[in-house]
Amino acid sequence: MSASTERKNRIAAREAGTDKKTIAAREEAEKKAKSRRRWTWGTVGVIVLILAIFFLNSGLMYTITTAVSANGVKYSPAEANYYYGTEYMSLANSGYASYIGLDTSLGLSGLDDQQSSWAEDGGSWRDYFREAAKADIQQIRARLDYAKENGITLTEEEIAEVEAQFSELAETAKANGYRNLDALYSINYGTGVTEKIVRQAALDAALASKAYNTVLDSYTYSAEELEEYYQSLNGDRDLFDFNIYYVTAETVEQEAESAEGEEGEESAPAYVANDQSRAEAKATADAIVNAYLDGDDVEDVTERFAVAVESQTEEQPTEREGVYGSSLPEAYAEWLKGSRKLGDVEVFADAEEEPTGYTVVFFLNRNDNHYATQNVRHILIKAEADENGEFTDEAKAEAQKKAQEILDEFLNGEQTEERFAELANEYSEDGGSNTTGGLYENIARGQMVAPFEEFCYAGHKAGDTDIVYAERSDYAGYHVMYYVGEGQTYSDYIAETALKNDAIGEWSTALTEAVEMKEGFGFRFVGK
Repeated sequence: MSASTERKNRIAAREAGTDKKTIAAREEAEKKAKSRRRWTWGTVGVIVLILAIFFLNSGLMYTITTAVSANGVKYSPAEANYYYGTEYMSLANSGYASYIGLDTSLGLSGLDDQQSSWAEDGGSWRDYFREAAKADIQQIRARLDYAKENGITLTEEEIAEVEAQFSELAETAKANGYRNLDALYSINYGTGVTEKIVRQAALDAALASKAYNTVLDSYTYSAEELEEYYQSLNGDRDLFDFNIYYVTAETVEQEAESAEGEEGEESAPAYVANDQSRAEAKATADAIVNAYLDGDDVEDVTERFAVAVESQTEEQPTEREGVYGSSLPEAYAEWLKGSRKLGDVEVFADAEEEPTGYTVVFFLNRNDNHYATQNVRHILIKAEADENGEFTDEAKAEAQKKAQEILDEFLNGEQTEERFAELANEYSEDGGSNTTGGLYENIARGQMVAPFEEFCYAGHKAGDTDIVYAERSDYAGYHVMYYVGEGQTYSDYIAETALKNDAIGEWSTALTEAVEMKEGFGFRFVGK
């Protein structure tokens, strides 16, 4: 090849970029570009990692992500944590957490490592409470949507009642070492839970409850429907008074067919009732009945039965009072629920075949709950307990003095039910009624402490007042009483309550199941 030709080829190669020098330069440039790209992507990765750590540690993931959505309404992990924490505290404070295997010593942080018998597929307690929180959100959203669709809203007064719950909490939080309410809620309910979230949840709960009660109050039943339902219970809610004496059949040693145990050792002898001991027990029970029927010299039939039992056994019968029909022993439940009268008596075997004893049953009374309940208002003034939890005479006297002053204030002013209700809201220490004017409605027998009940059923007229003293293990104090009047017949109250509960249960279930629930990315942070 001539020199001129070679020169022409070199020029052509440079122009085409295929000469050695150009190729080497290009390869070096590509190496540098790859290095720059690796550095750039590595830097981006580090930045992303730093941002992820920042987001997780700052709590932003608990507010900017979605844990669940209910009918399209999004709930952040922080909002879901409020319901999660509420479910946990409800169970932890119930008194039976340890019985179901929930260890509360580590609080919310220890739930992930505890297997729960209540969680599906053997999950942890965290799994259980997350699902419980999701169910709460679903139910609340169902009722909130119903309220919106039906024009149900909270009044200004109802909103104020909710807001009042938070009025003194800030100072209480600081007094207990919390920086502010946000810190209190976050520690006790879960990461991200703030005062704002709790306030909104409280308002949501109040509106959901109002919607629920609006529907509940809409159910009405005729007197005939109520009576028909109560009779369908077949006496299960009636209360029975009766006396019994149980005659046990003596047991005798059973002749062993095979006296050898698993290892060739003789088994312990078995003692059972036989035909003879059963017959003797039945004869004793029958003798008690005959002695009772022949005891005309004792006028009082209850005393006559006791005398009859003692004449055959030298013992006394057992008294049973206020036993629900649903709790009666099967052997004589049907007999007691029949058309009985005072003094009826009968003998019953404790088993159809090979009984081990016989019960003599003496009928006293049946309360079918067809009586008027009572409505009253009251103001409770408690005696202050000393350091040992005891109520001294001085403390009781001080409580009595205050109760009398309140009653005097009422009697010296406008003696109306409305005025008494105002005083109850102002002075009463009964947390169950000091926001409702001290009112208790449809009080049935056996529901209140004896002195309280005695006032209710003493035949007062509307407006009558008195002061009664009552003491239990948890309090001692004086009740300033105001009689309102008779309430609903108790059998009707039982029937109406049951019918309403059935109806509202069906309504609530259908409404809740219709809510479309979706888990979001943030659901993984709930309970963390």
